[in-house]
Amino acid sequence: MVSLRGPSTPTLAPPRASTVGEITVESYGYGLGPPSGLLVLRYPRARTTPDFPESRDDFLHQVLWSPDGVLRVRRGGASRFVSSGEMLWIRRGVVAEVQGLGSQTVLRMCLRSAPPALTSLPAAALTPEGTAGARLLAIAQPGVDEAAGLRARADILDLLTEAPAVGIEHEAVGDTRAQTVARALLADPADATGLSAWAERLHVSPKTLQRDLQREFDLTFTALRTQIRLKAAVALLHDRSVTETAHLVGYASASSFVAAFTRELGRTPGSLADPATSEYADSCASEPAAASI
Repeated sequence: MVSLRGPSTPTLAPPRASTVGEITVESYGYGLGPPSGLLVLRYPRARTTPDFPESRDDFLHQVLWSPDGVLRVRRGGASRFVSSGEMLWIRRGVVAEVQGLGSQTVLRMCLRSAPPALTSLPAAALTPEGTAGARLLAIAQPGVDEAAGLRARADILDLLTEAPAVGIEHEAVGDTRAQTVARALLADPADATGLSAWAERLHVSPKTLQRDLQREFDLTFTALRTQIRLKAAVALLHDRSVTETAHLVGYASASSFVAAFTRELGRTPGSLADPATSEYADSCASEPAAASI
């Protein structure tokens, strides 16, 4: 995939575009009218986190991709982090919420028709051959003629059809205290709110909230937060350094992140990181871990 790696200094996640009330968007249409046409929407980096609520009206098939960040997709109670090496397919009419994890670029292909191999999938994370991203970036800019845009459409759909796919199934969602905490952590894995603060926010005791989490997820609060942070980290490591990933998912130091990652997943984050950014990856493994989060 093409990488548009942003600045390496971690920053606090900006507010969601849906809460601010607007988002910057560029649109590029090719052969609009017939079902074979294509609309490409480009949401450039801005001071808001791009998000697409599940309440939006979807009359078109969609492919979403962030070349410089991670997308989080939620279908009911099921969530998945989608790396910059993957593209997110959502069939027309499928209810899903999509959100970035920070200030990042998002490209959105809107289609009236698509190959049966794609339309048979309600929603999926696809891992196409590397030129798919380059082809999409090439038509998400001014000055591209219609014929070139439609050729790119055909090429991208061919690559997506052949790509390995991981389906994202819908799961029933409850409105429990445990689900409230889990949804917040999925929306912002770096959220530093602790168990006691969450309990106060939800008007229960920490012991009660801990029991709720244990009953619903069979995990303590700390274990649930660690699991979510590491899932986000696996996606981020596609094109981020170990140090930057550690901070983006809420760890105070790379050494504590490496220790948690290795302990839970049985491998170092450096084994997944982009070689161009992983020079610090495995050196952290020998450092003493910081205080547990």
